[in-house]
Amino acid sequence: MDQGKVLLVIEDDLGLQKQFKWSFVGYHVVIAGDRVTAIEALRRYMPEVVTLDLGLPPDPANASEGLITLEEILELAPKTKVIVVTGNDDRDNVIKAIAMGAYDFYQKPVDIDILNMIVSRAFQLVALEQENSKLQQAQEPLSGIISASDVMQKLSRTIEKIAPSLITTLLLGESGTGKEVLARAIHELSSRADKPFVAVNCAAIPESLLESELFGYEKGAFTGAVKQTKGKIEYAEGGTFFLDEIGDLPFSLQAKLLRFIQERVVERLGGRGEIPVDVRIICATHQNMPSLINAGDFREDLYYRISEMVIDIPPLREREGDAIVIAKALLTRYSERENNLIKGFTTEARQAIEVYHWPGNIRQLENKIKRAVVMADDVYVGLQDLAMQQDMREEESSLPLNLKQVRERAETIAIKRALVHADNNISQAAKLLGVTRPTLYTLFSKYDINGHEGTV
Repeated sequence: MDQGKVLLVIEDDLGLQKQFKWSFVGYHVVIAGDRVTAIEALRRYMPEVVTLDLGLPPDPANASEGLITLEEILELAPKTKVIVVTGNDDRDNVIKAIAMGAYDFYQKPVDIDILNMIVSRAFQLVALEQENSKLQQAQEPLSGIISASDVMQKLSRTIEKIAPSLITTLLLGESGTGKEVLARAIHELSSRADKPFVAVNCAAIPESLLESELFGYEKGAFTGAVKQTKGKIEYAEGGTFFLDEIGDLPFSLQAKLLRFIQERVVERLGGRGEIPVDVRIICATHQNMPSLINAGDFREDLYYRISEMVIDIPPLREREGDAIVIAKALLTRYSERENNLIKGFTTEARQAIEVYHWPGNIRQLENKIKRAVVMADDVYVGLQDLAMQQDMREEESSLPLNLKQVRERAETIAIKRALVHADNNISQAAKLLGVTRPTLYTLFSKYDINGHEGTV
């Protein structure tokens, strides 16, 4: 039974209550026999779908009590799908109920199979509306950033705050999390947006060439230097200089970079004069900087210069709901580029995108979508088009075989997901998990969760 799918049945007939309780398979069925109990259950369980008998007491022959109940439900939870159940002679009240906002109706005597179908369709509509709502909320809070997760929305607010300043910023995150995209967003929100944004990847340029690439050189500085050449730092004059993968910067160049950051002057190879440069500096790395410093591979004084502001970018697996939102945006982008009439993902493909660990983060997801757009034979991208079968098998094989470890891992993930959905509201998280508050606190202690880990 999916504790997440709560069905509230409002019915005063004890026989039908029992029938509904055991017939609605796959839902957490909550029974209420009158209006007061129904509203209490609505507030407590927040069901997505409600079946409502219009003939509630005190006078089952008068549907006014049922209509009043319907009105209160829609006022408290307007997105709830209410299915009114009524007798054959209640046509006028059914019309009133539908006009008030009821989702659908069903007439007694009850055929549980048909009613089950109506309820299932209501839940499907709820899921579709929630997905569409998430897509609408998945605005680009910053240029190039697609997100619906709270953690990325908060990070975006941080970017907006620091962008107007000149504070030197260090972006930390795994490969593929979008560090350069965020660096460009900082630049575009700053007063330097109309000036150059120049990026250099320290890991992509051989050490023997990196110094001349950064600082430039004078004619005759070395064999092949046939003319004076500016470095990338000078080309960023007035704008933003982005030094990506700074953790890979050779130790021999770190002292020269430190002097540039301190003095804002550069000296070309073979040159004798200092050249002032006005740039804003942003750095990024996927490496653990304290570990590099302890190993003697990175200067501590340089680290403190580049880390006036440090921003940790969460991996895609910790961005609740972002994987499918980003996947859909990328699918639209690349299908339009390839002139393919692709409408979306199959259920199997969508579920795989949502549950996969994505070790390569957004870059890996983007590659999968590009491939799928080319390979898809249908208007819906399937698991085979994404070539994720092997990825899923490898991920499953990495799971521990010990049942106790599997259970603990699953419970930890579920608790953190519930905290995210409940915005760290302990009571709400407990309801989502189907446990009591004391039980949830016990689980916090057991798995060393502080109750705020849902926000990452």
